[in-house]
Amino acid sequence: MNFYTADAAVQRLVDRYVDAADRELLTPLLERLGADAATRLDPLAELADKNPPTLRPFDKNGERANAVEYHPAYTEMADILLGEYGVAAASHRPLHGWSAKPPHLVKYLMTYVYVQAEFGLACPISMTDTAARTLRMFGGDDPEIAEAVRRLTSTDDDRFTGAMFMTELQGGTDIAMTETVAEADGDRWKLYGRKWFASNAGADITLVLARFPGGQEASTRGVGLFMMPRVKPDGSLNDYRIERLKDKLGTRSMASGEITLDGAYAVQVGRLDRGFRQMTEMVNLSRLSNAVRAVSLMRRGLLEAGQHAASRVVFGRRLIDQPLLRLDLLRLTADVETGLNLVFYCAEELERADRGDEDAKALIRILTPLAKHYLCKRARFATGEAMEMRGGNGYIEEWIQPRLVRDAHLGSIWEGASNVIALDVLRSMRKVGAHKVFFDDLRERLSRVTDPGLQSLRERLAQRLESVSARAEAVLSAAPDDAEVLMAALTDDMATVAMGVLQADQASYEIATHGDHRAAIVAAAFEQLVIRRDETYAPAGLAAVPQIVAGERIGAPVDERVVAAR
Repeated sequence: MNFYTADAAVQRLVDRYVDAADRELLTPLLERLGADAATRLDPLAELADKNPPTLRPFDKNGERANAVEYHPAYTEMADILLGEYGVAAASHRPLHGWSAKPPHLVKYLMTYVYVQAEFGLACPISMTDTAARTLRMFGGDDPEIAEAVRRLTSTDDDRFTGAMFMTELQGGTDIAMTETVAEADGDRWKLYGRKWFASNAGADITLVLARFPGGQEASTRGVGLFMMPRVKPDGSLNDYRIERLKDKLGTRSMASGEITLDGAYAVQVGRLDRGFRQMTEMVNLSRLSNAVRAVSLMRRGLLEAGQHAASRVVFGRRLIDQPLLRLDLLRLTADVETGLNLVFYCAEELERADRGDEDAKALIRILTPLAKHYLCKRARFATGEAMEMRGGNGYIEEWIQPRLVRDAHLGSIWEGASNVIALDVLRSMRKVGAHKVFFDDLRERLSRVTDPGLQSLRERLAQRLESVSARAEAVLSAAPDDAEVLMAALTDDMATVAMGVLQADQASYEIATHGDHRAAIVAAAFEQLVIRRDETYAPAGLAAVPQIVAGERIGAPVDERVVAAR
């Protein structure tokens, strides 16, 4: 098994969106990782999930150790992904044959492939990457920060992992309620307080939010950003305690804990009154990573469901030949592949934003919460559907489906629960008018859908696009409380119309380039089953579901009898 070569949709997107020089490096990398994820990482992930980390607070001499001890399977996975593949370093320095740092898409595609095997380690990898980016952007020329960035982006044995400690008992989302305080100690700081949910609790470098002297009370402007190493410059253990590790529903391979800061040594990062604003750079990229992981979990569920359906015989027919099961598989395929299109879109705009494109900055500002809100919620449903397709075995922990379901629930919570994310979309609309750039860009992309066989789909998507755009303007003009009530549904509808347009654009491209109508069937199914939620007639293409799930090309438009119940 190879998680990359078994995935026709991602290969076709790579062929379209990655230029020839990058593709020459990217394709063998993903093929190698796809094989390793399936054959090396997958069995290790199962072991690590069943043998979660433990806390060793003291050493044998009774001295504070603050040690998180992982199962060997976890440390081997970390060596593969952080060392051998350098996933956390891929946005920062040349790797895998690139003469400069690879495009953002490389990191996101590596994440998409490896998370199909292991989800828990994705959090430390993402935080290591984003901590390095945040320190690089705001750390100035402090030599201690520079050394931290070097080791966070290292693939050698001296590499560090990163974390962020924000959540407190009285305030997770509401950062203005932060009670952790920072006291000046020469040109460094000491931190005092308690952090309630700290993932990758044993990290080498942690970014911490704390109130600073003279800062605004009850305001995020009173919260500064600090870099807290696990070990102080003199080699002694820093002055904080891991009190206990959390017993979590999912991501069981990775340690999340409760932390008490007792005069912990720390280095100021950037301007004190801009601490939270600087931390949002890390948070937003972590949100985007959550969206990528959600698509990956759905893809693994689809892979398992498709293989099971192709071999399981019920009432004398394979499951994949049963009409209702075909409908389920088509819907699940549409979830995965439209989500994958959205990931490519986000990566493309992030790359342009980093080069200074103002429209791209507005787009990534709104695309990040849109993708996180919709895809993470959808993954909870999709992994549950995939579990049901395997029947009773799907509910048994010897199979991967329970782990996919458990892990999928985290995406909607980490880096802001869904309501928080929906309100972030609203802020992007109010502050920078990001929705206008978003809708204009979708209109331009929809104009590329020129294949005559897709015109009916294009017209329905155009109507939907204008309807959602008008709703967005109406929400902006509503009273504040009314606007907030309307944002969850609007956020999902903005995400799904984007996914529908992107899939239609891809379908038009594949018909023109390869004569392949597979993506067109998926696009039509997504528009009917997900955007309009209309099941009064059977989607076109059900007869082709075995070929669609197998990733085979479909060389002619689907024209089959439609079963209607209007």
